[in-house]
Amino acid sequence: IPIGNLGRVMKLALPENAMISKEAKECMQECVGEFISFITSEAAEKCREEKRKTTSGADILHAMGSLGFENYVAVLKPLLPKWQ
Repeated sequence: IPIGNLGRVMKLALPENAMISKEAKECMQECVGEFISFITSEAAEKCREEKRKTTSGADILHAMGSLGFENYVAVLKPLLPKWQ
């Protein structure tokens, strides 16, 4: 994820006068990348087991649920039809 986009998202979660260091943005960028890899790897494994080559949004949500991120699934599942 581009660091500029990530910085904008971080600012939305913080008080208006908060400052975010370059190091904090870089750290968050690394964490987000690891999180995405973690979820994607789990979803890809499901696809391999089912002998499919294409990973779907439903696969991503299934991976998130199986990895313990049910709260994210609850928020994202209603949005899935919009992106299909």
